Amino acid sequence: MINIKISDNLKRVCPYLRLGLIQSDIEYQKENLSLWAEIEKTIYQIKNSISKEQITGLTVIQDTREAYLAMGKEPARYRCSAEALLRRIIKGKDLYKINNIVDIINLISISSQFSIGCYDYNQLVEPIIFDIGWKDEIYQTIGRGTMNINNLPVFRDSIGAFGSPTSDSERTMVTSMTKNILVAIIDFNGDNSLEETLENTVFYLKQYANAKEPNYYTV
Repeated sequence: MINIKISDNLKRVCPYLRLGLIQSDIEYQKENLSLWAEIEKTIYQIKNSISKEQITGLTVIQDTREAYLAMGKEPARYRCSAEALLRRIIKGKDLYKINNIVDIINLISISSQFSIGCYDYNQLVEPIIFDIGWKDEIYQTIGRGTMNINNLPVFRDSIGAFGSPTSDSERTMVTSMTKNILVAIIDFNGDNSLEETLENTVFYLKQYANAKEPNYYTV
């Protein structure tokens, strides 16, 4: 099992917090047309069932926003990735096609409303801790430049912080060289659908990334 835990500081603020974790070998593809057809079907369903005004009232999104407020971070300014993706869809904008791994994660995120981190496992140095960002702590995000992660929920390994529900770092991003990934599904309120979302993610990784016998569990 991966050497990962939730910090005591974060547990005090979010006592019901759980993580769904998957570690697996995968096959990287720049694009998967069958996967994208699945994504487009899900986008169509979301557009026809959720309004912009309803997004913040969705249970999992609301739990995440309340966790951010409890940590001292404004959720409207530092939106979690799931909320940002849903807002993009409702505005009528297309999701970016990144690669099959990131596209799978985005599909699961918009379906479940959980924010999900996906990292190149070979770029990580255990132990890993899910913690609260330190004062003046920063990292280079993927496509968003430098971000102040003070008071944000962040993943940190022996090298430093590398991921947050708002935006992940360049250091551990999935690239064409990635052979092994760590997926972290973040459940701030102990929602029972975490196990279902974990199993769905494993299913899609097997189907669209040829994942073989993924190791998955909750903490």
